[in-house]
Formats: sequence, structure tokens, C-alpha cells
Amino acid sequence: MALYTLPELPYDYAALAPVISPEIIELHHDKHHAAYVKGANDTLEQLAEARDKESWGSINGLEKNLAFHLSGHILHSIYWHNMTGDGGGEPLAADGVGDLADALTESFGSFAAFKAQLTKASATTQGSGWGVLAYEPLSGRLIVEQIYDHQGNVGQGSTPILVFDAWEHAFYLQYRNQKVDFIDAMWQVVNWQDVARRYGAAKERGDSLLLAP
Repeated sequence: MALYTLPELPYDYAALAPVISPEIIELHHDKHHAAYVKGANDTLEQLAEARDKESWGSINGLEKNLAFHLSGHILHSIYWHNMTGDGGGEPLAADGVGDLADALTESFGSFAAFKAQLTKASATTQGSGWGVLAYEPLSGRLIVEQIYDHQGNVGQGSTPILVFDAWEHAFYLQYRNQKVDFIDAMWQVVNWQDVARRYGAAKERGDSLLLAP
């Protein structure tokens, strides 16, 4: 039985235009994200077969495949909700996201400094990858991370709360090879309400995930 399913989009294909075209949203969600869901489920079946047969010759590849597809599924599931056609701007206390705004200032010095770091991290990820704002529970701070493909360069206990997809399939049909232009445009559709909810949830449960202070 499949453990993972493709979530529905929280808006229609045209909701993020003109920043992201309807064609990209449809292909990205219905084809690419769906492929990660299928890949995760297929790999779990292959691992079950390996256990049944006690055949471990392909274990390294299977574990890598599971991490790749499962991380792709998780990151995309966050990505869709991190965006809204009514988004953008800066998180403000007046909009009910003051805790997030304060955390960004405390962790990065200012919103502008945070925005510059996440923009650069996203735009300069080598090859395919992501720029991520994550809650790091050991320090209680927010950090920016680079993810290559769907893994790597991350603190093990960190929880992603805002993700910028820098894979070519996220922008190439519209922005061609101008990844920097796409990342700059992404700031116009950030759903700060969603990011703030994720920050609150991660902060609330973060300490319980750690084995040691």
C-alpha cells in the first residue's frame, strides 16, 4: 500500500501568475512532484523486497533513492503552501506575524540581510537544489541552508519553514537560464502567514526532538 500521496495544490494553476506561469505550476506539481511521490513509494517496496529476500547488494542505492524522493516530496509539499498570489512584501507585526519578523531580525540582523542571504543561497546552489530558511532547535535560531538536489548542507535537527525551489524545472520555461531573476521574483509570492505558522510549530516542538541540549 502506498504510504505517500500527492497533495492537492492549495490554489489553481494560475494563482501565482505572472511570477510563475500556469504551465509551470501544472507541470511542476502534476509531473515532477508526482514523480517524487511515486519514487518514494516504489523504493519502499524495493526495500521490503530486499528485507524479505535478505538481498542487500543494492542497499546503498535504495537508501539514497529513498532520501532523494522522500525529501523531494516533503520540500515540494512545503513549497506549494509557502506561496500565495496575495503574498510578498515583508512580515510585519501588523499582519499577525510579529514573532517571525522578530526572529528574522534577531537571527540575521534585519529582514533585508535575511532576504539577501536566502536570495544568494538559492541562486548560487550548484546544479539543482533549494534555498531554505530553517528553524534550528539547538540554538533556537533561524538559519539559511543550501540543499543540493534534495539533500545535503543541512543541520540534522533543522526544520524547513520557507523553501525556494532552484531546480530548472521550477522556472526554465518562463525564465530560461536566469535563475537569479526567478529567485528575485519569488519574493513577490511568499506566504508569510504560512511561514509564521511553520515557525511557531517548529519552535514549539523543536526541543523535544533533541537528545541532548
